Amino acid sequence: MIVSGIGALMLLLGAVWCITRGYGLYAVALVTLVCFYIIGMMLWFWSRVSDPLNHLTDVARRIADGSYGIQVEKLGDDEVGDLTDALNEMSEKVAVAEKTRTEFISRVSHELRTPLTAIEGWAETIAYDDAVQGDSLRGIQIISKEAERLTGMVSEMLEFARIQDGRFNLRIEMIDIAAELEDAIFTYGELMRQAGVEVKYDQPSKPIPLIPGDPERLKQVFLNLLDNAVKHGGDGRKVEVAIAAEGSIVIITIRDHGHGIPENELPHVKEKFYKGSSKGRGTGIGLAVCDEIVARHGGRLLIENAQGGGCLVTVTLPLRGGEAHEKKN
Repeated sequence: MIVSGIGALMLLLGAVWCITRGYGLYAVALVTLVCFYIIGMMLWFWSRVSDPLNHLTDVARRIADGSYGIQVEKLGDDEVGDLTDALNEMSEKVAVAEKTRTEFISRVSHELRTPLTAIEGWAETIAYDDAVQGDSLRGIQIISKEAERLTGMVSEMLEFARIQDGRFNLRIEMIDIAAELEDAIFTYGELMRQAGVEVKYDQPSKPIPLIPGDPERLKQVFLNLLDNAVKHGGDGRKVEVAIAAEGSIVIITIRDHGHGIPENELPHVKEKFYKGSSKGRGTGIGLAVCDEIVARHGGRLLIENAQGGGCLVTVTLPLRGGEAHEKKN
């Protein structure tokens, strides 16, 4: 580029010299040559520098968004080529690190499941022993409750590992989504009552058609969202749940009356392992798993602060069979 600039400057100086000596025709020829030279340099810069850099920037964004391991074709042995090599090397190393982390999570989760199941089983068995009373019984109940909580965390980690390594699939069938939501509320209702939280469920004003979906996965989403509403909005003592069909979609809303989510944390709450300023215990991947399940049904999971306080979670799912899909890798 320096040599090219010096060349263009020399041509311009030559044109000035021709003008001062009265060689107008030569001056015009030199100026025209300089113009073509500059245009050619601009085209070269765009094709060899600017366009490749824009492409590398786009690839870097894709890597940052989770497309680990993607590679870029090297176009030359210049500085841009060196940058391409560095980006490809980084992408490959990040992919290896992510795979190692996923495999570690999967193995540890599988290893934890067996002892946790044994702890839960024996805790429940001992709790029924009439000889266990007072503080001993209370301790056994705490052990059972904590083992159950850890089992839930292990299940979340296993789901996350399946998503990461491509073993996360849906079993699509036509389901009664309102019934699935009501079952989730019934399943979690007792725990909510124990936490002193009232559940207000607004049944749909008109029947909702069957929709394509995986009933177990969608119930998992509802249970997780209800659990979050109690954990983070339980101080509001009320959770409102509603479902309705509008046009070509089904809309499910779950609202608590807690303190809501800080505005600077809202864009990140669905990111894996993100917990923000929350003091609640957990893995930080529950919402990431829920978002993946809803997305693979062709729907959308939206989390925002509600007017008047609290958090509002909205799940939209398509009514038409062509919208939902089973993603297999």
